[in-house]
Amino acid sequence: MRRLLPRPTRPHRDDVLIALGGLLGGLLVWEVGLGGDLPLFGVPNWAALIALAVMSGAELLRRTAPQAGLLLATGALVLDVCAGTLVSTMVMFTDLVYAAVVYGRPTLARRLPWISVLLTVISTVVPPIATRSSESLLIGLSIGLIFMAPCFTGAIVRNHREVAAAERLRAEQTALLAEMDRTQAVNAERSRMARELHDLVANHLSAIAIHATAALSFSENSTRSGDAQHAADAATADISGTPDTSAASATHDALGVIRENSVQGLAEMRRLIGILRDAEDTDGPIAAPTLADLDTLFERARGTAAPGFAFTLSDTRQPDADPLPAPVELAAYRVIQESLTNAQKHAVPGVVTVRVAYAEESRRSLSVRVTSTLGDAQGPRAPGSGAGLIGMRERVELLHGTLETGPVSTDAGGKVWEVRAVLPMSRA
Repeated sequence: MRRLLPRPTRPHRDDVLIALGGLLGGLLVWEVGLGGDLPLFGVPNWAALIALAVMSGAELLRRTAPQAGLLLATGALVLDVCAGTLVSTMVMFTDLVYAAVVYGRPTLARRLPWISVLLTVISTVVPPIATRSSESLLIGLSIGLIFMAPCFTGAIVRNHREVAAAERLRAEQTALLAEMDRTQAVNAERSRMARELHDLVANHLSAIAIHATAALSFSENSTRSGDAQHAADAATADISGTPDTSAASATHDALGVIRENSVQGLAEMRRLIGILRDAEDTDGPIAAPTLADLDTLFERARGTAAPGFAFTLSDTRQPDADPLPAPVELAAYRVIQESLTNAQKHAVPGVVTVRVAYAEESRRSLSVRVTSTLGDAQGPRAPGSGAGLIGMRERVELLHGTLETGPVSTDAGGKVWEVRAVLPMSRA
């Protein structure tokens, strides 16, 4: 048995009341002359009052220092028996034995019941044999009443308290684990929503940012040129007969791309909000594009990319091959989508190549490789926070795959930026 609560440093209010009640009750019994047997060994009768006072003081230690209180109570009990015995002193002793088992150290609480049994047996067997009197059995019964009974009562109470404390602790741990599971589920759902939201809208917003910056740069250049540019345009018109509308055309094209991506991004956002509001559809995916939609993705990339970009797709899978698991299809599509978006934001104009193939002959995993020209991009760029790479890595790791990004050397001696993902299909 273990101690349930930290031991207090000051006497409990109930202990003070018990001590005062026992002291006043003992004085009342002494005053009316209801003392016990005759004194033994010549001990004066008034010594019972000393035993009563010591026993009352020991009651103040029943919670703060139960072992010390029991030692004082044992000495006071011996003095009380020799002085003639007061009932109040005996009653307080039984309470201190009970308190020692309930509030004492685990070792004391374990040993006291066995000690009480041993003393009760000895006091019940030895006196009748020594005195040849049946009346001596009362000694064993008395010791069993004042010592063994409170010991086992305290043991039962302590055991019940420990069981209740264990149940409370188990309930608290269960509640804590449930809260941790809930928090983990919320965080996982937030991460999932962040990935989906980024994949659905971020590429459109990136294109908007790039072309808005380009449109602003055209406008600023036109403003700075002022009348000189107007004169040059007039001269060009006089020579060729047609005004130079290249800047206006570029601005018009940029605004067209901005409008197209704004409409598409708004549609994707509305679809996402609609799915979130649909409480009945909790198991379906937010969006489930597949590798069959890559042609549409490439057409969109060609329409939003800056001049000089070219996009090629190489899919070496057999047309009649078994369909890929849906999580693998979605992860591969998102990796390609994010890689194309990053290439438009950070790479220099050049060829962006996407290769989709089985990573091994057994067709147990799918390999996706996206390469783009490595260099310092010129012109307007969209700001990036790195959320796309984080989302790609999370998607791949959820399928127990691997994702590698960084510059690699080519056979021609140059360097390209490569994104390579390997997606196992057996765990999907």
